[in-house]
Amino acid sequence: MLGSEMSVILFEKKPDGELQIIEERLWNMNMVTALEHVNYLVVGGREYEAVEGRLNVDEGKLELLLVPMRHEE
Repeated sequence: MLGSEMSVILFEKKPDGELQIIEERLWNMNMVTALEHVNYLVVGGREYEAVEGRLNVDEGKLELLLVPMRHEE
C-alpha cells in the first residue's frame, strides 16, 4: 500500500458460491472514499453490485465481494 493509494481486490461471487478474482489494482483514496456512496461498480464493461467489503490488515488490501447484475434486453 502506498501513501495515497490502496490495493483493491475485486471478487465475483458465482451462482454456485465460488469466488473468482476479477482484478486487483491500486485505487486512489478518492475512489476508496466513493465506496461510501455507491452500491454498484462497472468493471470491464460489466455492472456489479457491491455486497460486502473487507479490509485485510495482514496484506494491506481492501477486498470487495461483487455480484454481477443481470440486465434484460
